[in-house]
Amino acid sequence: MAKLNDPILMATIGAAQGLRGDVRVRCFTANPLTVGDYGNLHAEDGRVFEILETRPGKNNMIVIRFRGVNDRTAAEALRGLNLYIERDNLPDDELEDEEYFYADLEGLDVFDDAGNSYGAISAIFDFGAGDLLELKGPGRRPVLIPFNESAVLEIDFEDRRVLIDPVAAGLVDDGDGDASDFPDPDAR
Repeated sequence: MAKLNDPILMATIGAAQGLRGDVRVRCFTANPLTVGDYGNLHAEDGRVFEILETRPGKNNMIVIRFRGVNDRTAAEALRGLNLYIERDNLPDDELEDEEYFYADLEGLDVFDDAGNSYGAISAIFDFGAGDLLELKGPGRRPVLIPFNESAVLEIDFEDRRVLIDPVAAGLVDDGDGDASDFPDPDAR
């Protein structure tokens, strides 16, 4: 199996489920049960996984049976494995105007309206209370900002830029005296 050119993380394998080789999986898709619609899943080590069956699980997980994983021992060996697809397998033609895949945000440069750079988007997280963008810049520690309309003002895929409001994003103090001063994340 050749290395994927533009890998998109689709799922992470959790614990084994039962004795027949099924595994619990956390999917990063809008509908986890459709993860098999994107084709075979690929591990970083080159292994390819064909999904035979998916079914709902507990705690936002699904249960998957893969071809060739036939017992609990084989399933347990997969725990923690990240699974990817090629970016080209995502159905762009089904997107509405102004819709995009979160994976397309990664690598976009982030600026405020004064032209100050805050790095580039390196990841998108959902911890339950709202999505967060992780920003990384050269020589800077990563910072998380809320991914909402107040903080993220504009996304320009053509110029590969994101415009943010640094106050709403929690990166600078608004000077009203109500908020504590935000420390410089690079200072130590």
